[in-house]
Amino acid sequence: MGEWGIGLAGLAVGLLIAVVTAPVGVSGAVFLLPVQLSVFAVPSPAVTPTNLLYNVVAGPGALLRYLRTGALHGPLVRQLVLGTLPGVVIGAVIRVFAIPGPAVFKALVALFLLPLGVWLIARTLLPPPDQEPSAEPGPEPSGGGPSARTVTALALAVGVVGGIYGIGGGSLLGPILVGRGMPVVKVAPAALAATFATSVVGAATYALLSLADSGNIAPHWFLGLACGLGGLIGGYLGARLQPHLPERALRLLLGTLAAAVGALYAVETLS
Repeated sequence: MGEWGIGLAGLAVGLLIAVVTAPVGVSGAVFLLPVQLSVFAVPSPAVTPTNLLYNVVAGPGALLRYLRTGALHGPLVRQLVLGTLPGVVIGAVIRVFAIPGPAVFKALVALFLLPLGVWLIARTLLPPPDQEPSAEPGPEPSGGGPSARTVTALALAVGVVGGIYGIGGGSLLGPILVGRGMPVVKVAPAALAATFATSVVGAATYALLSLADSGNIAPHWFLGLACGLGGLIGGYLGARLQPHLPERALRLLLGTLAAAVGALYAVETLS
């Protein structure tokens, strides 16, 4: 496949992924990672900064739409961004100097996301009696939503994971917060905002680290930009689609995406 063929394929992949994932706050980088490794043969750990580059280019598409609707206002956005920013720097350093391969990551993602996705689907189809989702993060004695401190700590942990593997974090944050009772329409814009902010910082961190390391830690610029352009278009379309989907459908979509990613990585780990 020539360079322009790779570019067109990356554009199409980025667009299709973002259309499906943007309505539930997932950038799509978690799906792009195995495509990079298996289809485009991007070397490790260059797949991580390439994923971060995709998030940087693709992110404004959905965020612009959410900004116009006022969905980016509120404390949840600040909590997630402030938590994930330091985490992504820590993760980038760990990725370059301590974890060069993706095998352990795939196994951990499979063990985490597959049961989480199945649980979220089951919780949506068979909700506990007399339980309503919480719209605001904060202390909830009944367990209707995580506290602000818990959200920030969770965002820090997810930021580290995002820095190591370039998956943004929405694919992890979204199912957890929604599973704790928060509505998808509130979680999705905040998760995408955190993903975009951490991807900018993470990509810059990898660029600096590449100056002092001779390994494959610089992004695949052409592929990352091509996928990101597709994600930019698809993200905007996906964000426009979200208001037309009921909360129940969004929760099922998020659970299905989480379970699908977990199953995909489980198969790759076992094979």
